[in-house]
Amino acid sequence: MSFASFPPEPSDWGASLRARMFDQRTVFLSGALSDQSAGQAAMELMTLDATGDSVVQLHVGCPNGDLGAAMGVMDVIDTMGVGVTGVAMGLVGGPAVGVLAACQRRVAMPNARFHLCEPEASFSGDATTVERWLEDRRRRWARYCERLGWALKMPAEALEAVLSGGPYLGAEEAIALGLVHEVARAKGEITALRPGYRNGD
Repeated sequence: MSFASFPPEPSDWGASLRARMFDQRTVFLSGALSDQSAGQAAMELMTLDATGDSVVQLHVGCPNGDLGAAMGVMDVIDTMGVGVTGVAMGLVGGPAVGVLAACQRRVAMPNARFHLCEPEASFSGDATTVERWLEDRRRRWARYCERLGWALKMPAEALEAVLSGGPYLGAEEAIALGLVHEVARAKGEITALRPGYRNGD
């Protein structure tokens, strides 16, 4: 008797779904953006880049996250040889906004929300160590704002002023800012963005 047709156990469902979507050249980045989740997404993106020529979809639904983790994924997207379509789902906030912005094509689900803000961070140690950590964080933040500003066609200084206000944006407001290019509306539109889509087609 074969059990191949039985659905996976609940504990395996997430991994099974992720594997099936990976076969369709789709990568998920959800929950708090951490070094672990960013590392997994980065490895999946690099694998898909090396094993095919069609566009990859990156579904982003991270309400907050670590700045370094976000920049690591952004670097991978910037160096990929295939196009990446970012799909915003749920709330995308903090450094995860930069991950979405690094994608060549950016689509928002109709009810997607965006929180533009500086990431929270804390560090402990002696005065010298804390000072060095703060200086490193300032440098990384400046690079992040420069990269995000380039995507939004906005000077880094102007972008920092926007981020300091911590605004929440809806999908249409994100289009006006240049963060996303379009809102998915038609039934099956996201599915239609799978392999075979090329920028400009």
